Amino acid sequence: MSHVVDFETVSTAGLESSPVADALAGLRANEARYFRNKYSHVFTVEPAAEAAEAVDWVHRILAEERGLVIASKPLEATAFQVENIRMAYVFYESGLSINVMYTVDEGGKRAVGFKLSDGMEIPAELGAFKFARQRSKLAGTIRGTYFVIKNPY
Repeated sequence: MSHVVDFETVSTAGLESSPVADALAGLRANEARYFRNKYSHVFTVEPAAEAAEAVDWVHRILAEERGLVIASKPLEATAFQVENIRMAYVFYESGLSINVMYTVDEGGKRAVGFKLSDGMEIPAELGAFKFARQRSKLAGTIRGTYFVIKNPY
């Protein structure tokens, strides 16, 4: 069952099994606030099992572009389109958040972003990436990185 992510009252609902649930909830709320402010989009998520199509799309891109397989269990996911950008998010038990930004127009920006919750170690499968730090009122210190998608999906 899907639910709207509230960025004013941060909740760990759906993320309770994560050892960094509070930080992951803050990270999820940070994304919800961004989409509300920039696109007036209401950010909703659902359990990963119910959002299998979004999770599979993200995992396919990771596997085909970089040979990556995420070891952590996906907890929640969402997929939506704002303007001409197709978006997908997967939130993992480890505290990792992966998003795919895929501009529908030919030649547009297409990338995969990784964000680590405060207190989360860099997963072994992402050890080759360099992470930058960013401060967030909702999520504490977020570490993030990305790569550009080269093939059509």
